[in-house]
Amino acid sequence: MAKKVIGQLKLQVKAGQANPSPPVGPALGQRGINIMQFCKDFNARTQEMEQGAPTPVIITYYQDKSFSMEIKTPPASHFLKKAAKLNSGSKKPGRDVAGTVTVAQVKEIAQAKMKDLNANDIEGAMQIILGSARSMGIEVKG
Repeated sequence: MAKKVIGQLKLQVKAGQANPSPPVGPALGQRGINIMQFCKDFNARTQEMEQGAPTPVIITYYQDKSFSMEIKTPPASHFLKKAAKLNSGSKKPGRDVAGTVTVAQVKEIAQAKMKDLNANDIEGAMQIILGSARSMGIEVKG
């Protein structure tokens, strides 16, 4: 018989830096999930990723106190800020330009995010990334 799912929890944790302090510890503890086991598993599975990158994770927890996790790629905004060498996006997107990225950089980001995007091909994925760039006030050049 399959395990009975109690619920799902979505968190954004820095890659390779999960620890039992807030917000991770309390969010897992109140649901009866083994916090140290989550931290060890998460850090082991994200050690190949860029350390400190914000990484979305979906945790499914079961009645027998076990859990499974699905680790996503970092948000497009993280990749765009890194490519444009910015700390944050524009305060007034659409009016002020915070930085610029090239079409090649957008394609690279789209390829990295492809498995998490709702796109059929790389062109569609690039359009999604371009939309994110526009909403952050990042201009795309040539």
